Amino acid sequence: MTELIEYGYWGLFAASFLAATILPFSSEAILSLCVYSGFDINLTIGVATFGNWLGGLTSYYLGYIGKWEWIEKLLRIKKKKAEKTKIYLQNKGNAFAFFAFLPFIGDLIPLGLGLLKTNPYWMALLMGMGKLCRYIVWAWLTLQAIN
Repeated sequence: MTELIEYGYWGLFAASFLAATILPFSSEAILSLCVYSGFDINLTIGVATFGNWLGGLTSYYLGYIGKWEWIEKLLRIKKKKAEKTKIYLQNKGNAFAFFAFLPFIGDLIPLGLGLLKTNPYWMALLMGMGKLCRYIVWAWLTLQAIN
C-alpha cells in the first residue's frame, strides 16, 4: 500500500478511489504519508476527496442498477416491510450520504442509496461534503502528530 506514495497524487487518488469501494483499503494512511512527505496539503486533501467521492459515486451507480427484489430474496425480508423501509429511506435517505466516510458501514451507504434510487444530486453533494470534512480533520490530525 505504501508503494502508492511513489506515484504521488495519482497514487493518493487511486488509494482514495479504492477505499470508497468495498475493498479494505486505507486512504487515510496514504494521505498521512503524503502530508508527512511534504505534499501540498490543500492539493492532497482535494485529490483524496475527489478520488474517494468518485469511488462513492461508483458504489451508488452499482446500487442504482441493482434490483430491490434481490434484497428481498437474499435477506428474506417481507415485501411489506421492505416497501415501508424503502419509502422512508427514499424520503430521508440522502442525509445518510454525509456519513459515507464512516469505517465499515460507509462503503455500503452509497450502494444502498443507489439501490433506493435516492436523488443522485443531493447524495453526491452530501457525500462529498462528508468526505471533505473527514480528510480535512485527518490532515489536521496528521499535522498535529508531526509537529
